[in-house]
Amino acid sequence: MAVKPDYTGTTPLRAGLAALPTPLHEAPRLAEALGMRGRLLLKRDDLTGFAVAGNKARQLEMLIADMCSSGADVLVTGGMPGSNFCQAAAAAAAWAGLRCVLVYAGSPSPVRHPNQAAAVHWGARVRWTHDADRASVDAAMEKAAAELIREGRTPFVVPRGGATPLGSTGFHLAAAELDAQLDSHATVVVGTGSGGTLAGLVAGAVAMGRRLRMCGASVSRPPEETARRVLELSRGCARLMGTELPRETDVILDDARGPGHGRPSEEGERAARLALRTSGIVLDPVYSAKALGALTRILGDRRSDPDHTTVFWHTGGLLDAVAGWSQDDQ
Repeated sequence: MAVKPDYTGTTPLRAGLAALPTPLHEAPRLAEALGMRGRLLLKRDDLTGFAVAGNKARQLEMLIADMCSSGADVLVTGGMPGSNFCQAAAAAAAWAGLRCVLVYAGSPSPVRHPNQAAAVHWGARVRWTHDADRASVDAAMEKAAAELIREGRTPFVVPRGGATPLGSTGFHLAAAELDAQLDSHATVVVGTGSGGTLAGLVAGAVAMGRRLRMCGASVSRPPEETARRVLELSRGCARLMGTELPRETDVILDDARGPGHGRPSEEGERAARLALRTSGIVLDPVYSAKALGALTRILGDRRSDPDHTTVFWHTGGLLDAVAGWSQDDQ
């Protein structure tokens, strides 16, 4: 049978992929450009130091450790061809000396997305669903796992985006890491797709007495749907860590989808230009840029409070940015 992440442990193992803690940088020029009177900090998870995984290294530390301890020998996951998690998973599997099978929605394109190219370069075997709906990946991953079992392999199946309670424990620990770097309460804004990052941060913030207000910018799904996913994941994460279960009111989300999943928004593109010109950071157009574009809307009246501290959680996505630049040239 296929092995799936173990949600019943008490102290999750870590594989040690990321260089932690990641830096926390002041961003006064960006704050001024955004019309903020308070302090703005950048949590640099684009600098986790493992391949080009960005924040995904935190999830994969937990998932790869669990996979190795389970005796599985093939990592199976999937998503869209531009998935950051898929390329990061391929790198992590290569690092651990394991095989990796990726299931992508849709059909092959003459031009590979840089994330797909990286995954293949790192040894991943690619399968296609020939259905553009990203949900088609789920059944196709199970089918791939069944075929691997018949070949005598032991697959380890990870849902799209690595969004599992176990993967989220990496961000539960990240919330504590950030709290140790801060000297005040703060609002934290992070891009939210499959929900695993925000779920772990919410669970971690609740465990520390809610000193950090975790807010997600939903970039790919309706906020109501994302909120349900995040709450379920955060509670599963808290159970694993033995901490207080989050409440519905702990999950705060803004609709940052713009024209839709995987498509840049005008406010995101403006935010990305500001970020580079004021802080020298690169944001990808379909995730982190959308999150920064939503930041002042999420803050509301706090934007004008000179005593308020805001943290923007930079999740990475460098190869998505490269893909966006390439499209600009076409």
